[in-house]
Amino acid sequence: MTEEKKQFIRGLHNLKPEHGGCVATIGSFDGVHLGHRAILQQLRDKATELGLPSVVMIFEPQPQEFFSGEQAPARLMRLREKVEAFIEEGVDRIFCLQFNRSLRSLSAREFIDQVLIAGLDIRCLVVGDDFRFGHDRSGNYSLLRQAGLEHGFDVLDTHTLEYQGERISSTRVRSALECADFGLAETLLGRPYRITGRVVYGQRLGQQLGVPTVNVHLNRYRAPLSGVFVVEVFLDGRCLPGVANVGVRPTVGDLIKPVLEVHLLDFDEDLYGQRIHVEFKAKVREEAKFSSLGLMVEEIHNDITVARQYFAEQIDDVREK
Repeated sequence: MTEEKKQFIRGLHNLKPEHGGCVATIGSFDGVHLGHRAILQQLRDKATELGLPSVVMIFEPQPQEFFSGEQAPARLMRLREKVEAFIEEGVDRIFCLQFNRSLRSLSAREFIDQVLIAGLDIRCLVVGDDFRFGHDRSGNYSLLRQAGLEHGFDVLDTHTLEYQGERISSTRVRSALECADFGLAETLLGRPYRITGRVVYGQRLGQQLGVPTVNVHLNRYRAPLSGVFVVEVFLDGRCLPGVANVGVRPTVGDLIKPVLEVHLLDFDEDLYGQRIHVEFKAKVREEAKFSSLGLMVEEIHNDITVARQYFAEQIDDVREK
């Protein structure tokens, strides 16, 4: 399938007859790490073998977010980032189902009949043997194999990828980010960890304090990392050094959900409305609550000094090589 025909389909009601007949996989795919990519490779290989489009089925919100709300694991990717990653991996279609009470109430058999058979007319399903689905998670791999025999579709177990004897998983990536082990996170993801989003207007407090920031709303209750970091911001082919805070700004005390605030070094362009990619390089410190704005500004300038030193050392390392 050509790049122009790659499709994002939201909701069962938007499936059309021409979408029938496919090789599919199902999951949250948060982070689209190397383990996920191994599954997507398996999906593409089978789709090519059968001459059918490849489909990834995902859910919004992610099931854990629906059930656990604010206590759900921190999301590694927002929906748009995930879809872009699927397209980069060569998936033909992304089928997104809203995870709500109606979907949750479907029995395992109803999910198979309404979604997999009537909706997608599935010819092959690639899922792990620990996959559970349907009301009260009553559906399993065995039931899918049985349904496949009845309705003429194959069910293949997914490949598992390990690193240093441990399975690569979204949970493991989150743990690496919480520890600011960006090297391990990059190894598990197959790329540096980034947060992507559109720059929005904040309260312009940074501007008033002499340390202007570009702000990105994370649109989630929890972020996979928290604190102050040395970052690189990618925009229109440019790589801009900076220092960023991910958190709820406890000194100001006006946020419930975390926000990403980036101060770009020696940069004064207006980036409002533009989409930026923020790559995390090193942790400077934890987010802190200060007794005054003056003390907060002093610490921010210390953070900027640390960031400048980091980038100066990187330049020296390159020169030595």
